[in-house]
This record gives sequence, C-alpha cells and structure tokens, in this order.
Amino acid sequence: MPLDVQAIPVLSDNYAWFLRDTETGTTAVIDPGEAAPVANFIEKEGGRLDLILLTHHHHDHIGGAEALRQRYHAHMVGPAAEQQRMPPLDIALHDQDSIAVGACTGTVIAVPGHTLGHICYDFPNPPSLFCGDTLFSLGCGRLFEDTAEQMFESLHKLDALPDTTRVYCGHEYTLGNSAFALHAEPHNAALKERVAEVRRLRAENKPTVPSTLGMERATNPFLRAPNVQAFAQLRREKDTF
Repeated sequence: MPLDVQAIPVLSDNYAWFLRDTETGTTAVIDPGEAAPVANFIEKEGGRLDLILLTHHHHDHIGGAEALRQRYHAHMVGPAAEQQRMPPLDIALHDQDSIAVGACTGTVIAVPGHTLGHICYDFPNPPSLFCGDTLFSLGCGRLFEDTAEQMFESLHKLDALPDTTRVYCGHEYTLGNSAFALHAEPHNAALKERVAEVRRLRAENKPTVPSTLGMERATNPFLRAPNVQAFAQLRREKDTF
C-alpha cells in the first residue's frame, strides 16, 4: 500500500491529512488549518514535510500552511483559481492536472460549489479521495460561492471513482449530518446501520472518517438525489434544519 494516510485533528472539528509515500518516504499534509498540532505530528513522524496540498481558500483549511512551509521548506500546492486568496503557491493546479507525492501520482478534480475554485485530490493506490468541504460523510458542503447546479455537477464528477474509494473529508461532521440524513431518508436501512455505527464511534471518541464512496452512495442523501432540483431542495432544507 504505497500511500499511507493518517488523520491530524485540528481546530474544533477539522482534519488535516498526513500522507506518506511508503516507497520514497515523501510526505505531504492536506489542508493544515492550524500549524502547531500538524508540526507536533510531523515531528513524531520523523520531522519531514515535502508538500502542503490545499483544497480551497477557507481559513480553517489553510491557517497553518504558511508557518509549516517556513518551518519545513515544503512546497505549497493548491487550486490555481483561488491562488489570490491563499498563501503563494509553488504549484497552481487545474482540473485533471497530476500531482505526485513521491511515487504516488494523483489527479486533480475541480469541484466548484462550496467555493468557486475548490479541488479534490484523487489518488489510486489505494483509492483515496481528499475532498475538503465538497463531500462529507452523510452530507456535502454549503454553497458559499456557487449554485446548487454546480455542486450537483461537481459531486457527480465522482461517479467514475470505484466504490472502494476512501473518502477523506475535512471535518468530523458525520454525527451532526446523520440527523438530517435520517429525516431525508427515514426508511433507508443502510443509513440506519451507518448511523448506529457513527453513534458508537463517537461515543468512543473515534473518528467516523474515512468512509467509502460505496457507503456514501448507499447512505448520503446528497449523492442519492435523483436530479438537481431534488438536490437543491435538500440543500435548502439542510441549511435551516
């Protein structure tokens, strides 16, 4: 398994994701919203950080990036469409660009919706999707800068990815999302089973992510919406739920 992934809890409910290519030792961190806990983690893992990968410009995802770059001389990587709103990028990425973490090469997927320039990172081995605030377990991101139509289209860019893809989102929101998901699909047996698991994990103070795309396709009402009108209605309801 060339790409090793570990969660770093930051702020109140964010996750930064630490990646290591097991073949070369190259390391990266995705969306470091806070510097100190990420640096503490990196020191315990050998004190090496080569790349900082950003999905979008919100402060809770980039707040620690510049301090980490200065400390570890890491390269900053992020969406070209948002480079004026984040620390200076060494590599500015567009849709379908490739990005390498050592011998592991991922693909950039542009997913406007939560923000106009939001991107995901898709790595194939093992199948892993780092989706920031676009897709959550049992939910999706708020529409701060774009339309329901755009977010619906962005989410369905993920249709080509296998069910086994691990979904590494940016927040521990699953328990909160579960209440609305049950409201939206009260008779979904797979969802009820997932919610029971989520409640058990959180009672034990364990993370509920990553999930898998297969799990989200079976339980997440936003991925299961049959058309953009239904999706938009769900998003409006969730915003005031």
